Amino acid sequence: MGFLLVCACLLWALVTFLNGFHDASNAVATSVRTRALTPGIATIVVAGFAAAGTFLSTGLGIAFQDQFELALAPGPAGLVMAMAALASAAMWALFTWWRGQPTSQTHGMYGGLVGALVAAITMGHMENTGVWLTLLLAILIPLAVTVLVAPLLSILIMIPAAWLMRYQTPKSADRIGRVSQAIATAAVAFAHGLQDGQRLAVFLLVMTATAGLGFDYGDMHGFEIITAVILGAGMLVGGWRITYTLSTRLVQLDPLRAGMAKVSSSLLVFFGSIAFHLPISSTQSVTTSLLGAGLTQRHMTVNQRRAVEVAAYWLMTPVVTFLVSAVLYLAASPLIG
Repeated sequence: MGFLLVCACLLWALVTFLNGFHDASNAVATSVRTRALTPGIATIVVAGFAAAGTFLSTGLGIAFQDQFELALAPGPAGLVMAMAALASAAMWALFTWWRGQPTSQTHGMYGGLVGALVAAITMGHMENTGVWLTLLLAILIPLAVTVLVAPLLSILIMIPAAWLMRYQTPKSADRIGRVSQAIATAAVAFAHGLQDGQRLAVFLLVMTATAGLGFDYGDMHGFEIITAVILGAGMLVGGWRITYTLSTRLVQLDPLRAGMAKVSSSLLVFFGSIAFHLPISSTQSVTTSLLGAGLTQRHMTVNQRRAVEVAAYWLMTPVVTFLVSAVLYLAASPLIG
């Protein structure tokens, strides 16, 4: 049991680091490209605000746990489930980073967890706990909401912003856009910590509880500190390959539109988190908001082929992690005894 717990915690730390490493690009992409922030300052800002977001609301992380029933099988089976889910999420994160694709680490982890749950149920290691409802609430509904609402919200915010800027010189409008981007970059990073940081902290708590260490929600602050440090470290390193995809290959925006897209994405993540406790992906929110802002420009600057490619990776994320996690669980089942 002790060996399995150590392996599970190491995999959790890797996934948490990759979460920050992979998703840092979402917050800094357009800010760096339009020179709203320098690369060094941008990474420090997103790391600090993501860590702060992790501490904001312990209740939100608990709500995610209660709403989506992130329960593991008792004993060694539960730790093997966690290891399979985390390993599949880590492999997919590394692959999509190498490909420069902005995919959701949240959906990767949930897809892996559902795959491990199905494999455990098949092996008779636990009872059916509403696994398909978890898939619907944790992945499909948030994905649909993000794809539909984020670009529309970005357009609705951009229309009055453009009207207010109608008498400004291009230089003045760009300066205002850069300021809004700097503020919105911090907001996106904070929202990322609020969403992903809380879920990762709760997942670590669930793993330790499964191992019988006796931790409960009263100990969340310690788990949040560990999560914030590792998540922030990943953001400080930064996955710049994805930054190039978001800021250049997918869509090209002026500073004002890029800033309004960041504002809309942060609003969606905050509202989805606090009002509905939905696991809204900051990656998908930022990406679709940028696409929405791109549609408000006179000349088409959205790379439609690249947008279809990104959407395909989003759909593949839960499928691939589901299958890989299920296979890993079945392969590791002899460790359960």
